[in-house]
Parts: sequence; C-alpha cells; structure tokens
Amino acid sequence: MVDLSESGFTAEQTSYLSGFISGILQGRELPFLGQDGESRFTHEPEQSVHGTPLDDLCKEERIKFEKNGLDCYDTILANAANHEFPRDGDVFRYKFHGLFFVSPAQESLMLRCRIAGGALTSQQFRGLAAVAQNWGPGHVDLTTRANVQVREIMPEHAPDVLMTLADLGLTSLGSGADNIRNITATPTTGFDPDELIDVMPYARAMHHYILRHRDLYGLPRKFNISYDSGGRVSVCADTNDIGFYAVKVTQSAIENHQSTISPGIYFRMQLCGITGHKQFATDCGVLLTPAETVPVAAALIRVFIENGDRTNRKKARLKYLVDDWGIGKILEETRKKLAFPLRHFPLDACEPSLPKSKHGHLGIHPQSDGRHYIGILTPVGRITVPQMLALADIADEFGRGEVRLTVWQNLILPGIPEEKLQAAITAIRATGLDHRNNAITGGLIACTGSRGCKYAAADTKGNAITLGDHLSSKMILDQPVNIHLTGCQHSCAQHYIGDIGLMGTRVKVEDGSTVDGYNIVLGGGVDETQAIAREVWTGIAFDQVPALIEQLLCAYLATRQEGESFANFTRRLGIDELQTLVTARAAA
Repeated sequence: MVDLSESGFTAEQTSYLSGFISGILQGRELPFLGQDGESRFTHEPEQSVHGTPLDDLCKEERIKFEKNGLDCYDTILANAANHEFPRDGDVFRYKFHGLFFVSPAQESLMLRCRIAGGALTSQQFRGLAAVAQNWGPGHVDLTTRANVQVREIMPEHAPDVLMTLADLGLTSLGSGADNIRNITATPTTGFDPDELIDVMPYARAMHHYILRHRDLYGLPRKFNISYDSGGRVSVCADTNDIGFYAVKVTQSAIENHQSTISPGIYFRMQLCGITGHKQFATDCGVLLTPAETVPVAAALIRVFIENGDRTNRKKARLKYLVDDWGIGKILEETRKKLAFPLRHFPLDACEPSLPKSKHGHLGIHPQSDGRHYIGILTPVGRITVPQMLALADIADEFGRGEVRLTVWQNLILPGIPEEKLQAAITAIRATGLDHRNNAITGGLIACTGSRGCKYAAADTKGNAITLGDHLSSKMILDQPVNIHLTGCQHSCAQHYIGDIGLMGTRVKVEDGSTVDGYNIVLGGGVDETQAIAREVWTGIAFDQVPALIEQLLCAYLATRQEGESFANFTRRLGIDELQTLVTARAAA
C-alpha cells in the first residue's frame, strides 16, 4: 500500500489517489494511453447505445451519441455571443434545454418551460410575463401539458432567458427532444372537494427526481407522466405513457379477494397512452402506494431506456416495446430494478372515482376548504403580458397567490373567499378574459399551427378563433362540446380525443394553389367517455369548415335522443349517416 499521509494532499485527494493506486496494484484493467492519447488496445469492443450498434442508430440517436444535449450550454453561449442560431445536430440538442429553433415557420427560438403539475406562484407568473415582454412577442401560449411556451426569442437572448427561469425557481431542462416531458396533475388537486388525494406532492417529487438523474434524459423518444387525483376535473391521464389514477380500496374488497393489503388510497398504473397513434393507456394490474409511484416510474423508464427502439423513430415509444414484450415482461423487468415487489390487485375491486365534469376547469367552483376557485377561459391558450400581470395581481389580492394551468389551455385561480368573488370576477373581466363557461369556446383547443411550427399544415390558432366566433354567433349549445385543432399528425392538440377533431392538411384549389384545410374526426373522449374519434371528412378547405360544423351541430340539436351528448350522438350514427345529415341540412 502506498502511504500518502505526508504528501500534502487534501483528505479528499488522498482518498481518491489511494483508491486509484490500489486499483492498479490489484491488477484492475485500466486503459493505458500512449503519448498520442490513443489506446494501445487493439481489440476494442464495438461501440453501441444500449446494445444498438452505431451504424444502426437513427439520425437523432447519432446526434445524442456524438454529444449529449445536456452538454450544449457552451454552444448556446457561443451562439448568443455571435447572434447565431443553432446548426445541424445542435438544433436537436437545444431542445434538451427547452429551446426550439422553429425555422422556417419563424426565424427565432421558442422556449418551453417545465412546470411541475402546472402550479405557479403569482411571482413566477409575473416572471414569465417579463420573459415574454423583454425577449418574446409580448404574449405566451398555454399548452396541453399545463405548460407555458414563449416564442420569437433571438439567439443572443437565450442565456438571459434560461438564467431568468432559474432565478424564478423554474427550468426548461428536458422539456423537448427525447425526454420526459412536463409532469401533469389534476389542476384542482389539493383543494378539490371530490378528490381522493392531493397528488401535487407526488407530481413535484417526480419532477425533481427526473431533473436530478442524468440517465433519465435521452430516451428513445419522448415520455409523458400524469397524476389523476380522482377529482372532478380531468388531466387526460389516459393519454400518457404512464397514468397514475388515485383509487380507494375498502376492507370488504380486500376480504372478498383474500388480499393482505391494507385499506386506503392507492394508485392504479396505466401504460402506453399515445392518442396520436390511436391508443389510450390501459390498466396493467398493478396497485401502488403513493410513495411507490416515483421509484416504479423511474424503474420502468430505465427499462424503456435500455430496451426501446433506437433505429426507427416511428417505433420508439413505450407502446411499441410493450407490444413486442407484453405487459408481463415489462413489469418483470421493472420489478428487477426495485427494492420492493409489485402489488397486483384487480381493477374492478377498487372503488371508481366520480365522473369528470367536462368543463369543470372553467367557472366558479367550491373548494374543500370553503373557499372557491375560478377557472378562466384563455382563447386557444394565448394570453398577453398585461393580462398575465393583472391575473397575478388578482391571485395575490383575492386568492392565495397561485396560478394553476390546465391541459385544456386555460388557467385557474384558487383560494378566493366567498366575499371576494364578485370583486375578483370584475377584475378578471377587466383584463378582457372571462370565467363564464361557454359550451363551444370553453372546449376549443389549438396547437401552435403554421405560424410557429414547421410541421403544421394550417394556421390552427387563427382558424380556431374564426371557427369559435362563427359558431358562437350562430347557436347556443346546452351541453359542452370540445373542438380540437391540430396542425399535423403529431397531434399536439390531441384531436382524436375531441368531440370534434380537426387535423391540418393542405387542400388544392382551382388555381392549383393550396390553402388551409382539415381532416375532420368525430366522437372522441377521455376518462369515462374514452374513445378515439372516427374520421368522417377529409380534405375540407377551412373556408368551408365553419359552415360544415355549424350544420353538424344543428343536426345534433334537431335529431339527438333525450339527454344524448354530442359524442354519443356521433358514435351512434354511421359515417355515411353523419355525412348525409350535414349534406341534407346544407341543401335545405
């Protein structure tokens, strides 16, 4: 043993060097480098990524192999100093930091934040407004993952934006590319009188676990996780790769199934929601305590990291690994990475949660503490800086200084006492926004669209506003209808779960040019109304869409059965019948 006690090294250096030298003396195999820095070993193993040879990797995987996206901050700084946008593989790597170069739609960067459970303090909300004012377009977009995006950022301002986020206690790490996206949670959790458990602590724990584990970045493809508290407001957990649903297990159910578990609140784990591929998450038979959800999710994600397809982007989601292996093998490989066994319990032995309130994220609702929350309609998720600042002031003056974002591109102000409701409503309406639920515009959702996304075939946000204004001027619905407009097959606005879903496409007109158009699907839903919408019309130019949807809704009001929802109406009728109904009304 070499004595380093009189060497003058620190205790930490001595410990490290002692271990290193001991390793050499014990004959450990260490690479020996010559003066040229090249290994003298002549039989190096073939390089691979989790068993996939480099030659077989898809383009994005090779970019990640050449340089981890988390390590491109120096490039962000250098590009900022030179007023340059990222090039080549760095366009992809920037997304690890939540920065998207959206050319050719816009010659600028888009920032996507990371907001655990969609919960923001009023001060953080003001800070995001300042980012949009100082370096963005003067507005932000609320997303379908209860998140915030800021567009039109120039490369020289990217470091300022990222540092400002950190100063606010926020981050954008891993909000894009092949990473675990924003963790969503029931937006009313913690104050929902009907929920089974407050899931915000677990959503935050998942958020911070991911941030602190470098190996949980650079997955085969993106990954979504959501927590449903069992309350009345949906978070669309069944559209996620992992959806945790709170359930109650009673003593009688335990006795009936001769189980040894204790009664209480648990989580069911659903897997493989990916509605862009026409699939909802399904229950895998596992029952977890709240504290078990983070380690189980982490173990399952690591199984996906090690075994997911890195050769074909179209087959690189969790769904396809489960399709290949089956649920049994996925759970077995997950269990091997855990210090505790997985608990299996029948789904039908758990008490079901209450049905969701379709537009429960809008309007005035009582909380479990006797106060109220106000859900505010923000048209297609776009909100200006003055509106943000005013809402932050309202949250402080009348609420509890908090803003909750929803997956419906709207927001909630919680904690408002009864005696302050009217003053809060007056202040909200003074911003140009409204809390009142509108059966048409309350469920109107749109992705970024062609004004800001290179993949989008149509101006979804602009078209959605036009469509909402047209329908609102023509009719009043007595039941809410959700209308989702998405710009491409990536389905960021989740058109397949809307009552009416529109996917952008280019439509050729008489002079040979193309215009915004849509393929239209009907009858989607989530949670207890779960269904993938069916395609009914294709290639409809947008200028024809408002009248077509108007006639469709009029046909619904005229011919529905008593109490029938729009979704059930469209599911009851065949595609030909729906087309004929609309054609007949248009001709009348």
